[in-house]
Amino acid sequence: MADEAHTPMTDSGSKKNIFKLLRVKHVTGILSLASFVFSIPILASVTWLLYMKSYDCEWLIKLPHLQIAISIGLIFVFLICNGVLFLRTRLPMVGIIVVMVPLTLMFTVGLALLGANSLESRKIPATPLWFKMKADDDGLWNNIKGCIYNVHVCQDLAASSMPVKPHGFDKKKLSSVELGCCMPPEDCHMQYVNTTFWQKQDNETDSSGNADCNAWNNNRDVLCYNCQSCKEGYVKALQSKWSKLGVFLVSMAVFLITCHLALFLATMWELHCTS
Repeated sequence: MADEAHTPMTDSGSKKNIFKLLRVKHVTGILSLASFVFSIPILASVTWLLYMKSYDCEWLIKLPHLQIAISIGLIFVFLICNGVLFLRTRLPMVGIIVVMVPLTLMFTVGLALLGANSLESRKIPATPLWFKMKADDDGLWNNIKGCIYNVHVCQDLAASSMPVKPHGFDKKKLSSVELGCCMPPEDCHMQYVNTTFWQKQDNETDSSGNADCNAWNNNRDVLCYNCQSCKEGYVKALQSKWSKLGVFLVSMAVFLITCHLALFLATMWELHCTS
């Protein structure tokens, strides 16, 4: 009689454990799939980094080399993130440690590219401070502004704006380099003649204190290439590109760290249920 009474209770407990184990496996399966799906954009970003066109004159500060280095690093992150998925039930502790190292590094690099003050350094390439240091190097800047001239940024702007009327030019969308290098700053209050020719008002005195107003020259070989605004425009263009990469790296690192931590906890729960 005791055996007969004990059997239904044992069967009931066994069924509960089976259902619990199936539920845990379902959770770990979803998290594994999520981790894999979130890692796919990393591989896609490698293609983007390797095949996207470098910004004008970017090669002078060796940023294309940095693109290749980051691409190689992202390939390793992709391989590690997915390799850990196959080892999660065998070596869960080792797997979580191995995957967290590159993801933390990826997160840190992303923050640096975004200009996080506590991480940023003039020695770290493609950070705002590093760009400023490069622009303040007179020898390097002479090469950069010569390159900007040679790639015909301002000449192309002048050609595309020839049919544009003065009132229509204000509505034209310009890049930061075109605004900084091809035309005088707005606070100089010069009169528009055409895109690369601006006339100072006879009765207008420069009260802005902006040295770029005197640096401006209507000679198409000079324009505002010697202006501080040209440096700032070029740096802004590069920062825009690399800060987008920084946002991507931080976002992907947060998603993947969250997924792998949740997967680690679910795996430990699964191992506990099967023991």
